[in-house]
Amino acid sequence: MKCIWLSDVTMKRMGKGSGITLSFREKIELCKLLDKLGVSSIETAPIENRRTDALLLKSLSSAVSHACLTVPVPATEPDGAAFIWSCLKDAKHARLQVSLPVSTVQMEYLYHKKPDDMLALIAKTVAECRALCADVEFCAEDAGRSEPEFLKKAIHAAEENGATRITVCDTAGELMPKDFFHFTENAKKALGAEIKLGVSISNNLYMADACAVDAVQAGADEIKVVSCGEDEVSLGKFAAILRAHEDTLGATCAVRTTELRRTMEQIVWLCKTNRSKASPFDSGVREEEDFSLSAHDDADAVCKAAERLGYDLSDEDAKKVFEAFQTVAAKKEKISAKELDVLIATSALQVPPTYTLESFVINSGNIITATSHIKLKKDGVTLDGVCVGDGPIDASFLAMEQITGTHYELDDFQIRAVTEGREAMGESVVRLRSRGKLYSGRGLSTDIVASSIMAYVNALNKIVYEETEQ
Repeated sequence: MKCIWLSDVTMKRMGKGSGITLSFREKIELCKLLDKLGVSSIETAPIENRRTDALLLKSLSSAVSHACLTVPVPATEPDGAAFIWSCLKDAKHARLQVSLPVSTVQMEYLYHKKPDDMLALIAKTVAECRALCADVEFCAEDAGRSEPEFLKKAIHAAEENGATRITVCDTAGELMPKDFFHFTENAKKALGAEIKLGVSISNNLYMADACAVDAVQAGADEIKVVSCGEDEVSLGKFAAILRAHEDTLGATCAVRTTELRRTMEQIVWLCKTNRSKASPFDSGVREEEDFSLSAHDDADAVCKAAERLGYDLSDEDAKKVFEAFQTVAAKKEKISAKELDVLIATSALQVPPTYTLESFVINSGNIITATSHIKLKKDGVTLDGVCVGDGPIDASFLAMEQITGTHYELDDFQIRAVTEGREAMGESVVRLRSRGKLYSGRGLSTDIVASSIMAYVNALNKIVYEETEQ
């Protein structure tokens, strides 16, 4: 029985009217869920910010174990393929993707190119990718409205220059299921025996799932799917169709259907969690890292554990973290992920303070909106920020953002008691992400709001110091 590969494009479609906006950490969580579910490929969005996206791709490369990590290559950037490959080279399974239009209207409108020039660009970009990666995909965008003869030429150009799989895209989503069957059949005939055929179907007319069924019957090897949203073929629905009609279709898929419903609910919850209108910070709850280190682990193991938490430590900071780890490891056998987080916040990138906390005033209650008035001192000048938020800590973080004039992604926030009794000391760890890099700060006080503010200021000073030095 033929196995159909399902390639998830949810991340690739983000920001294109999908209504889905995920933080850096949420993107990693989404990929982990998809990888565990058994999709064949996870496709990311095109590179926009090289520094931020490079860190994301490197994090995904270590987080994704089974699925192929597929990244679009910008055809108009001379070193685009080389840059992306430098981020993907450590992935267990990696694929470079070349997406270019093959319809006259899109070739001229998007790329201002005539057919012959587009064929040359396809050949050149695919060849560059194949020189770096053994798995290269060519996506013929808007193939449903292309001239049949030109589509064949585009497919041959990609195949002759090393493409290992070809995907034809009904970008407009206007083909009826029977028409899509013949469209897929003709594309399959144009390919060599070793080349895999994929299809991407827009759901503009709500016929994507039906067209995908006909595509499988016509010989398609891979279907582009979304795990959240209605842009293309639904992962949940199509996997269920294959499961129910595998004998009729003579096809199945590797998705773990026993886990399908639960995982799809998790993904939808992750992508659709409502953000508070009063705060830009993420309000979702995430699965915690549950690994631990032993007293016998070496510096390399500790460094890899820090990378697993999302940190990109310099050699100097990695050494300081390991020294702090050894001090704690001399007293206890196991060190948890949370404890390692605190060690990193305490020992890595210790810098002279640019901002110091002068005072804070909080107003909060069950019948009023929480407000926070923060005073920070910078270069001898006192700076004020007053904000409302979803609770005193949220309001305080927003007030400090008002002072600095910059919003940082709040990657994680932890509070725990480190002593007992009514006067217990509270320890807070705040992880902020700036330009893709993670910075953590630690605060300690009998007042959890104070410890949270101190932790935020600590992380903020690390960001300001490092970005000022660059």
